Amino acid sequence: MKLSILAQLLLAASAVAAPSGHGLASRVSRRAERTSRLTHPKAPAPALTGDEKSRIEQANRTHVDYSTNWAGAVLTAPPSGTTFTSVSAQFTVPTPQLPSGATADSSASAWVGIDGDTYSAAILQTGVDFSISTDGSVSYDAWYEWFPDYAYDFSGIDISAGDVLQVTVTSSNSSAGTCVIENQTNGQRVSQDLTAPSSDSNLGGQNAEWIVEDFDSNGSQVPFANFGTVQFTNAVAGVSDGSSVGTDGADVLDIQQNNAVLTDVEVPSSSEVDVTYTGP
Repeated sequence: MKLSILAQLLLAASAVAAPSGHGLASRVSRRAERTSRLTHPKAPAPALTGDEKSRIEQANRTHVDYSTNWAGAVLTAPPSGTTFTSVSAQFTVPTPQLPSGATADSSASAWVGIDGDTYSAAILQTGVDFSISTDGSVSYDAWYEWFPDYAYDFSGIDISAGDVLQVTVTSSNSSAGTCVIENQTNGQRVSQDLTAPSSDSNLGGQNAEWIVEDFDSNGSQVPFANFGTVQFTNAVAGVSDGSSVGTDGADVLDIQQNNAVLTDVEVPSSSEVDVTYTGP
């Protein structure tokens, strides 16, 4: 998120002067820390070795691709002669937990987007970060992003565990698009029109994705939260010829870090993607 110098100073002063807690001061401090929150394109993971490789093979998960930051499903090419122009889905907001043995605040993010896999120059995306601190407090942040720019937080939408969200990204052309989040539980809706950060980051419309991510903040990946299960339903991608496609044929991605697979992704139907945290 880009802030003016004055705004940064005001945020910093507020964060220092105000006591910590769950009210405005806490939110101001957290937003100041989020000024460098960033999604990255899919990062391939190294090949599994040893016992973890054997475990995955025995579980018949050899059809899955592995990434260090993305878990979910990706359509890696649109129908011939077309491009992807929209991606949408619904999901229920989870309650994050600290992973076993965690000593730091942990987060994860659920989002939908266009591009970022085989086409890595840009991603138009929107979603929600869910975070848990070591004192057990939970927070949620709704955001929009046109990578390689940073993510920006939406204002005017309240999110709680158990809320049902509809998330949608739409591109009107390769350099313009819209991100929408609708909280179907409380009726709140936010929308943001975006343009490509530069001519080098126009969309290709080559990928459509439904993802849970271990995102970056302040230049490194955040500790990955135990998010339980995120179930994307009514998952659909719009195509430039006016048609739409579901998740049939999507590549399945699991997150692998330090030779351990942390998620289990299933695509049980042509309109659903289930992402489950599996450890530690």
